[in-house]
Amino acid sequence: MSLIELIDKRTVKVPLEAADKQGVLRELVELLASATDKVSDPEALYQAVLDREALGSTGLTDGIAVPHGKTNAVKNVCLAVGVAPGGIDFDAADGKPSRLFFLIAASADKAGPHIAALADIARLSHSGALINALVRSRDASELCAILQGD
Repeated sequence: MSLIELIDKRTVKVPLEAADKQGVLRELVELLASATDKVSDPEALYQAVLDREALGSTGLTDGIAVPHGKTNAVKNVCLAVGVAPGGIDFDAADGKPSRLFFLIAASADKAGPHIAALADIARLSHSGALINALVRSRDASELCAILQGD
């Protein structure tokens, strides 16, 4: 599934309330669980995301982080997006704080259903202007409109 297909303003948080990595992960998991019917067990998803982070940080470069996890507690692939304008230490590859977070959750029994979304996020990361526009979003509707090209 592409990033555009996964965007839902109910699962976008601008700005995030969390002040640290675990808080961001918890906040985005809870957002997905409360806004959709795709997460049957938020704690199992949170643990899957933590387990993936333990393998290596999903903090990329240029202020983007893409935490993700696979668990049977998720139906279909789903996405939560969060913005922390001031940045949060996410152990990013470039050592800089992350400001834009894309949490991807997928069912454990599906091999790679989230690959297209990851590829879209990778392409997005090449546009500093787009990243800055997303980080400057005032609310979920504005962020979604920017990503959807409206």
